[in-house]
Amino acid sequence: MTPIKLGLIGDNIRTSSAPTLHTMAAAQWGMDLSYDLIVPPDHGMDFAGALAFARDSGLRGVNVTLPYKEKAFRQVVVADPAVRQLGAVNTVCFDAAGLTGANTDFTGFLKSYRAARGDVPAGRVLLVGAGGVGRSIGFALSQLGASQLLICDKNQQAAENLSAEINQFVPNLAESVTVTVPLPVDAVVNCTPAGMVGYGGLPLPAPLIPQWFDWAFDAVYQPVETPFKQLAESRGVAVISGFELFFHQGVDAFLIFTGKPVKDAPALRAALRDLVHKTG
Repeated sequence: MTPIKLGLIGDNIRTSSAPTLHTMAAAQWGMDLSYDLIVPPDHGMDFAGALAFARDSGLRGVNVTLPYKEKAFRQVVVADPAVRQLGAVNTVCFDAAGLTGANTDFTGFLKSYRAARGDVPAGRVLLVGAGGVGRSIGFALSQLGASQLLICDKNQQAAENLSAEINQFVPNLAESVTVTVPLPVDAVVNCTPAGMVGYGGLPLPAPLIPQWFDWAFDAVYQPVETPFKQLAESRGVAVISGFELFFHQGVDAFLIFTGKPVKDAPALRAALRDLVHKTG
């Protein structure tokens, strides 16, 4: 069997568990698979250079993470119209036709939410972070019964742009906001790197996070026990961990890269959860 070579392009990825997810999934099928980490600044490259480097090194495809998901979107062909509206991709395949892109943050969050909350509508959501993962999750929330999306970002223009784009598909759903007092919401969703290894902190100052809301999501999974997750749980809030997104987006990406579903998802999930909790 021809070895499969994959990789991950991002800046803060040295502790990523993505290589383990893909090599474990491949082992279930007896595949020979390698997964490299590519940090563009380490090679003196910009994102386009890193993407070309990965392609020229014989990789079948790459995952893409912070801060390159929107840049990746502009480099690839996206066949799925649902993904084209997102403006970000996290999965790129190299083939004879060129570079194709997909977004498994979008599909992974849909699965994570439904596994945790079933068909319960998302409600009024404060979405913090309008970058690549924020775009994916914002559009996913528009399909999960969100009654209103309040979007804030340090880059106010990014929040305004994302709100306008979501409103093209679901009129009047999204609004760009500046949070100066705690807002009455059903959920707070962190799509910033706050709390991640190398970043730390909360997505908003603690006094601006409501004392209680129904549910929360934190896109960060390293560490699993982020400051935001701990704060929300201390206030009695049910939290969907970033591990859920990590797992589901990775499983979806494995299928795209290899053409095969994960053979034993429960076993892979258990092994990864143990590993991530030990290292996180």
